[in-house]
Amino acid sequence: MVDLRFRVMSLSLLNDEPPPDPELREPSGRLWVLARACAAADRLFGQQALRALYAALGQRLHNEGTKNMTVLAPALADAGLPADLSESAWSTDHDDFLRASHAEGMAPLGWSPGTPALHFDGQALFGPVLTGIPRGPQAVAVFNAVRTLAACPDWAEMKRDSTQELTFA
Repeated sequence: MVDLRFRVMSLSLLNDEPPPDPELREPSGRLWVLARACAAADRLFGQQALRALYAALGQRLHNEGTKNMTVLAPALADAGLPADLSESAWSTDHDDFLRASHAEGMAPLGWSPGTPALHFDGQALFGPVLTGIPRGPQAVAVFNAVRTLAACPDWAEMKRDSTQELTFA
């Protein structure tokens, strides 16, 4: 069994230099708003709420291709969270919690590579970056493969063309 715990991270916080895309740097931009909503869900309702909201947002943003703030209200409903939690997304009330969660997830890497960041067996590493979501036995196989590679002290990196369509059988 895998004990999966999420940390809220922010691409806005990850970037040392202000990125060219205003959505990545503006505290009122989409990425700040959704990260704040996730931070509020975690802080007020715990890990299960964060997982549910993260999955609901991912479904709408990545699977359905919605690219605007209309994702938040239905994602909160899908996650079983109160609609008024959306108010937290537009305030700075949970920014300290967001910054601390981000730092806890990224600091053990020693540098800022991006997301996802995995922590297990006393290690932290960036990746794996997947273009699909493995399920069931395939998910277990991928996790075990990453864990095996991470245990090798000489393993540093693995990469392939991420523009190709990949599917998990």
